[in-house]
Amino acid sequence: MKKDAESRKIAILGSTGSIGTQTVEIVRANPELQVVALAGGTRVEPIEAQIREFHPLIACMWTDEAAKELALRVKDLPVRVVSGMDGLLEIAAMPEVEVLVTAIVGMIGIRPTIAAIKAHKTIALANKETLVTAGHIIMPLAKECGVSILPVDSEHSAIFQSMQGQPRERVHKILLTASGGPFRGRTKEQLACVTVEDALKHPNWSMGKKITVDSATLVNKGLEVMEARWLFDVDIKQIEVLIHPQSILHSAVEYADGSIIGQMGLPDMKLPIQYALFYPDRKPMDGGRVDLCQISQLTFEKPDMETFAGLSMALAAAEAGGTMPTVYNAANERAVSLFLQKKIRFLQIYELIADCMSAHRIVNNPNVNEILEAEAETYDFIKQLTGDTQL
Repeated sequence: MKKDAESRKIAILGSTGSIGTQTVEIVRANPELQVVALAGGTRVEPIEAQIREFHPLIACMWTDEAAKELALRVKDLPVRVVSGMDGLLEIAAMPEVEVLVTAIVGMIGIRPTIAAIKAHKTIALANKETLVTAGHIIMPLAKECGVSILPVDSEHSAIFQSMQGQPRERVHKILLTASGGPFRGRTKEQLACVTVEDALKHPNWSMGKKITVDSATLVNKGLEVMEARWLFDVDIKQIEVLIHPQSILHSAVEYADGSIIGQMGLPDMKLPIQYALFYPDRKPMDGGRVDLCQISQLTFEKPDMETFAGLSMALAAAEAGGTMPTVYNAANERAVSLFLQKKIRFLQIYELIADCMSAHRIVNNPNVNEILEAEAETYDFIKQLTGDTQL
């Protein structure tokens, strides 16, 4: 290992994705951070490059085939290569890990997060599905184990920062901002013919394809509302979504006395990632700064939840509780996949989510197995609806 014992030792699950690679950039710029474990999906080349740069103790690939290929490529290095869920669970509980960055995509993030909490690791949370589907399990467990869950998502980080030093019981409401995505202001009729290429042209943020589409549908904001409910222990009705096209105010908190405290900055995910890695410290970071005079104005508007039904359906799923948020999330995941493959139209994303939610029988207070079963049942239902056996 390259760095000394004073380093803050981190593991990155999903190190080759959008959040993972930006986390790696922060590590590169901060010698006091040391990567002791990495986990990727099936792409071997990028994780090999990370291994050669950061010399972790262990690396995990999702499939056995990818793990075997990686092991051959790095056989000249003292790194152990593991695979699958067993590998992720091993990394999550490693004695050397102090902070686990959960940048992995999907509900496979739930079990490693639980394992890390039980092993008393600090969680830098970038995996939405963990709290959306299992917040009722994760947050009480973290409290019981005395573990900090530090949000990496820009909006949740802004809320978290706006609550520092403030009495939680005096929170009146959370103001959760959204850019509005590439289709802000369009009507349902105008959305009928939008293309995949149109949906991927986000005005402010550079993100992965799925989350960019989720931003266009406002599903992403719905998922963030469900996350915020658990992270900050508030009622759904205390969370107000505001469309803020400039993406400068990343979110804010209104307190009982009417004061609003928010966090502003350029739309750059590296800021909330770095804040989580060094919390409670604020380290210097290279990059641009907000020039309020140049921006000249910040605007806010209410979301059009009739046209962009992803948000209204999320609120309904959150109110229903139990396994319904899992169904919402799983249905959207498959629908977005079909849209990106150009097998369905943009508005059919909403239709598939609605069909899955209507057909679902809720299991209240589900355990992890029941959550995963609800996900699998939703996938099967969409296969039946679409006839697409490749899903």
